[in-house]
Amino acid sequence: MGAAVAVVALSVGSAGAAPPPEPSGYKMDDYRSPTPATLAGARVVPTEEAERLWRDKGAVFVDTMPRDQRPKDLPPGTVWRDKPREHVPGSSWLANVGYGGISAEMTAYFRDSLATLSGGDMTRPLLFYCRADCWMSWNAGKRAMEWGYRDVLWYPEGTDGWEKAGLPLEKAEPYKLPARPASQ
Repeated sequence: MGAAVAVVALSVGSAGAAPPPEPSGYKMDDYRSPTPATLAGARVVPTEEAERLWRDKGAVFVDTMPRDQRPKDLPPGTVWRDKPREHVPGSSWLANVGYGGISAEMTAYFRDSLATLSGGDMTRPLLFYCRADCWMSWNAGKRAMEWGYRDVLWYPEGTDGWEKAGLPLEKAEPYKLPARPASQ
């Protein structure tokens, strides 16, 4: 009897914990931790649907993986290389927009980037992703909805799920807004 209980306990424990509930606001820390199963107001998409949207060009793919910053205490002259990032081909890498609290400058960059990428169409589908168990895409999708974007998709498996499915990745470069013409 005791062995049977132990086997049941082990099998339940290895099944994994239930996803955490959605917070009422933004996730402010521990960004690489289990994410909720939902994002209120957004559509959660599995890898198969993300692939279909990608092949059909049915959404703007927004990679929200944070970019490593050069450590402030790094001695002068020390060579610094941030980690290379690979993402879904054709995505725009909006690095660091998924933190819970973002600066006014980052907010302006994020808003302007979404406006440019969506062509100013608040109904254009925007698919946010990062990696599995990464809150950056959840926060970014939530923020986009608060700004009025009405077709937000969240791909919680991110590049981990994409790569696991054998789908292609490409080298990512942080998105740069197009230069604005000088006012006359």
